[in-house]
Amino acid sequence: MPKLLVATHNQGKVQEYAEMLTDFAGQWVGLDEIDIGWDVAETGRTFAENAILKATTYARESGLLTLADDSGLEVDALDGQPGVYTARFGGPDLTPVQRYQYLLALLADTPDDLRGARFKCVIALASPDALLGTTTGVCPGQIAQAPAGDGGFGYDPVFFLPEHGLTMAELPPGVKHQISHRGRALRKMAPLLATAIR
Repeated sequence: MPKLLVATHNQGKVQEYAEMLTDFAGQWVGLDEIDIGWDVAETGRTFAENAILKATTYARESGLLTLADDSGLEVDALDGQPGVYTARFGGPDLTPVQRYQYLLALLADTPDDLRGARFKCVIALASPDALLGTTTGVCPGQIAQAPAGDGGFGYDPVFFLPEHGLTMAELPPGVKHQISHRGRALRKMAPLLATAIR
């Protein structure tokens, strides 16, 4: 049974990949399970550059087929910010709650029709000696006026999905997997992964 590395220290994300790519008879592992305790510096200026950097570096280091993603939030009223700086938006020492509160404060005077936003995810697949491809998933929505829901993580409580009438943090996990940026990118990745495993 082949090992498939998900380039993360977050076991929840490893489980998410395994749940969404159930057709692959492999052992899904994260970085900690193969004793890689360090992080690749995300020096890219785009989600794709960062995903590729992580996938190719960890694939070479581990000798395993590796999936890596980079994702974040783009807000129209902020000219696409925070983008690749989503995890550090507002400063390096903020908690996730303080981060989305900072975002809400920036948009305090912005009306609903100008609060358009999207979550974007790029996933890269690499073997130990080559980049095999990338896929992109986008989930459109808008920034809510106030947080709601206790599911998910990060900006999910303030990311409102008009077609569902709920924030991302209020969605059941199965629905979130179907519509999320990562879910969409992963479904596009399935054919590439199937070819790589053959």
